[in-house]
Amino acid sequence: MAGLVSILSADDWRLVVVVTFQATLLAYLPAPRAKALLLSLPIPFTLATLALGRPVDATNALGLILLLAYTHAVRLLYCKVRLPILAAISLAAAGYAAAACLVSPLVPAGPAAFWISLTAAWLLSLAIYLSMPPRDEPEHRTSLPVWLKMPAVAAVIFCLAVIKYQLRGFLTVFPMVGLVAAYESRYSLWTLARQISLFLLASAPMLAVVRLAEPVAGLEFALAAGWLVFLPILTCLRRFDAPGRMFSRGRPRT
Repeated sequence: MAGLVSILSADDWRLVVVVTFQATLLAYLPAPRAKALLLSLPIPFTLATLALGRPVDATNALGLILLLAYTHAVRLLYCKVRLPILAAISLAAAGYAAAACLVSPLVPAGPAAFWISLTAAWLLSLAIYLSMPPRDEPEHRTSLPVWLKMPAVAAVIFCLAVIKYQLRGFLTVFPMVGLVAAYESRYSLWTLARQISLFLLASAPMLAVVRLAEPVAGLEFALAAGWLVFLPILTCLRRFDAPGRMFSRGRPRT
């Protein structure tokens, strides 16, 4: 047991504990937009960035694109290919991790790669959001006991923390909470995917602020400044999106 504890740093354990709690709380929210709001809070990004202890770079920005790919892969595998939701999530998450490990050593560390990647991620998020009109989807809340869910989430985050230096910035936007969000939102994956695009539209400016502020003020202050930019942008985006909000309270399809 002591050996397992010593594998991770204090920052790593903080990431495991806090994000596990966030993911578990998300599971017990019934409304799709409430789930999406909790999912949108960049708590995993903040704690994972502190655990890595390195400046934001192009791997963080490219991770936003992989997060989009993960979200839509789950939706398509479950809704179109008709795989069971756990299989869809597992395949999509494995694809994210594999792509991150393969691409991470090849990504340049310079500013040009960061700004190009961040701009591409923002434009792609905008295009996907505009192409996805709101849908009427059912609410759902899990019946899976918390004592089963929490260890599973914690185990995934533990494994990610162990290989954090291989993942680099891709770790910070890995769908740690998104694994649970996809399972809990399996009857409203269109809504979830649409809200993820909103999240990324606010996340890109946050990454830009962290990148610019970190050399001057340090990583902790840069992350705090990023939150001050992220929250107003996300609030405005959600208000803009609110007129299209419609959710049925009918029985989810099986």
